[in-house]
Amino acid sequence: MMLLLFFFLLFLRQSPAEHCHPDDIAAILKFKNSFSNPQLLPSWTLDMDCCYIFDCDESNRIVDLTITYSDLSGTIPDAVADLTHLQTLRLKKMPFLAGEIPPAIGKMTQLVTLQISWTNISGHVPRFLANLQNLKIFDLSFNKLSGSIPPSLATFPDIIGLDLSRNQLTGPIPESFGHFPGKLPSISLSRNRLSGKIPASLANVNFFRVDISRNNLSGDASMFFGDSKSSDSIDISRNNFEFNFSQVRFMAPLVTLDISHNKIYGNIPSQITDAVVLQVLNVSYNRLCGEIPTGWKLSLLRQLTMVKLKPILTKWMFPNPNTALWLSQDLRIG
Repeated sequence: MMLLLFFFLLFLRQSPAEHCHPDDIAAILKFKNSFSNPQLLPSWTLDMDCCYIFDCDESNRIVDLTITYSDLSGTIPDAVADLTHLQTLRLKKMPFLAGEIPPAIGKMTQLVTLQISWTNISGHVPRFLANLQNLKIFDLSFNKLSGSIPPSLATFPDIIGLDLSRNQLTGPIPESFGHFPGKLPSISLSRNRLSGKIPASLANVNFFRVDISRNNLSGDASMFFGDSKSSDSIDISRNNFEFNFSQVRFMAPLVTLDISHNKIYGNIPSQITDAVVLQVLNVSYNRLCGEIPTGWKLSLLRQLTMVKLKPILTKWMFPNPNTALWLSQDLRIG
């Protein structure tokens, strides 16, 4: 009797009817058949147990659709919006995924994570994505997106990470990015074609990590610093920033700082000694002068780069054998 009960329960566990909502099966198959090479998804069939293949919630609805390292060819199917309970959509490392982001995605208001990266998606960053008010992770990096950054992206109340790096975006950073309703610990806009000055409103944001490197931004970027902030990493390298580095205040949690290839002037503030966990510092190719502050625990750094003009390959012996110190012609240890 117990054996029969065991097999009955096993049958229930494996029954597609119990583990796959018919609307989700229909949506998944429609999504699959929208590509020109659906045979790359052989396990997606009418009789599949989609809660075995995908993550489902307690009501057996699909909540996570993740496709990575796939050669699926075509555009993002509108059918993805038929997965009405979806909370995570990841389409990553799909080199043959092209076209624009469809308006259907703007209807997926349950999404918490949206990642479309390392694809050939093009066009503008759609304004309708601001409809996704539950988003915490927003990642459209490594695509071919162009145009300006929509100011409406700053309306996400619970966003903790925004990544638009490695696209072809132009124009300024929106002033609205200094007025996120919640906190925004991480932002990456690197390797685009952004220009103009940093909005002063960004001083209001306590970033955990900020990367705006390799753009055409100019003016003052000192608002990212401050001893009351808690940034772990700041990268503003390879822009046209010009401000007095002597006046910045360092935050204690700072681990990585790269301000290289700008027009930043002044000297290294003595208060840098408060950045006790700093491991990587690159201040090269700027207009800095003066002495390196005394009492600074250089032995804690994994990489210290201070080249301004022609690099002088000077290795200093520190307790940490991985530390490399490059000195410029106008900086000297005090």
